[in-house]
Amino acid sequence: MIRFLHINIAVAGSMAVACIALAGAAPGITSAAGQGSQSATVQVAAVRVMSPAYVPAQRTLKYGMHGNDVKALQLRQPLEYYPGPADGQFGADTLEAVWAFQEVQGLSADGIVGSLTQHALVSPRAPQPRDPNGGALRVEVNLRLRVLLLYRNNKLALVSHVSTGGGYYYCSGGACAYAITPTGHFTTTVFMPGWVTVPLGQMWNPVFFIGTAYAIHGDTYVPLQPVSHGCVRIPMDIAAFFHTLVTTPGTPVYIYN
Repeated sequence: MIRFLHINIAVAGSMAVACIALAGAAPGITSAAGQGSQSATVQVAAVRVMSPAYVPAQRTLKYGMHGNDVKALQLRQPLEYYPGPADGQFGADTLEAVWAFQEVQGLSADGIVGSLTQHALVSPRAPQPRDPNGGALRVEVNLRLRVLLLYRNNKLALVSHVSTGGGYYYCSGGACAYAITPTGHFTTTVFMPGWVTVPLGQMWNPVFFIGTAYAIHGDTYVPLQPVSHGCVRIPMDIAAFFHTLVTTPGTPVYIYN
């Protein structure tokens, strides 16, 4: 089992910001990080840790619970499903990891670790790559399963629950469109640190993949349902380090149904 130990980031300065939030939206993005130039050196350290076979809990686990069985659940999750610290607290990080796990396993994503999820944890099914030859470092977003898959050196390194375009009709800055996340093959274009303000709201640590129009970004609201205007929302805890795991610009991003 692989678990993250630490991520060291050295950043000098910040990035100049001048872009459009969404296709058809008016310009006027500002970044909480200010203006200037940015260079970053990222070191990611991981170790392989062997853990014993998962023993199902004697009770149903859910958000708000705590105990050794919750800690065992957190330790069962390898790096691919990021549950946060193994502190025995079933908090938001663990809930989002359970959602992602259930989505990949084809279970009802309710965040409750009952008998079906417990059984799947004993013998979990690995997510299948859509584009195995799409690049040793790549991102895949499965809109149907509502998960993001990150591959490094052609090995699965991260699975995250996502919320994507909600399909509703909206208007902003005199332009109207449907809230749809585009499908296809893209590449990362730019990373903007911190909170970035756009005409439709705010995004945190966005990694853009279509110019400066659509991004994979953190948000305080990443529900089970697709609710975004078209971007790919990821949980805040994952957005804190996601940008350090990809190369910007140039990482392939595949989005599909």
